[in-house]
Amino acid sequence: MYIFSFEKLDVWIEAKEFSKDIYAITSKFPDTEKFGLISQLRRASISIASNIAEGSARKSFKDKAHFTTMAFGSAVEVLNQLIISFELDFVSEVDYLQLRAQLESVTNKLNALRNYQIDKSEETK
Repeated sequence: MYIFSFEKLDVWIEAKEFSKDIYAITSKFPDTEKFGLISQLRRASISIASNIAEGSARKSFKDKAHFTTMAFGSAVEVLNQLIISFELDFVSEVDYLQLRAQLESVTNKLNALRNYQIDKSEETK
């Protein structure tokens, strides 16, 4: 089976695992949040990994960096939603801190990837 380049990226692997953890945590949310925070958290967390994957298919490093920036934006969106979920007592402090640590690792790797892509795009000018 062919392995795509994004599947080899640690940041994509972490983002994918993070999404799975978000699904597990949100399955415990109140049913009233089905079309609110549950949906938003799931969609935004999947968007992180999806933008990494989509960006990997782009030809120029500038385009790749754009999708990495989009992934970072989705990560910040998830953080906002996690903070709100924690403050509404939908997420325990232990789960909140664990998810936040995972997200910090993902955003650090996204920053490093974006810096690499920007540097490469400058080299090709």
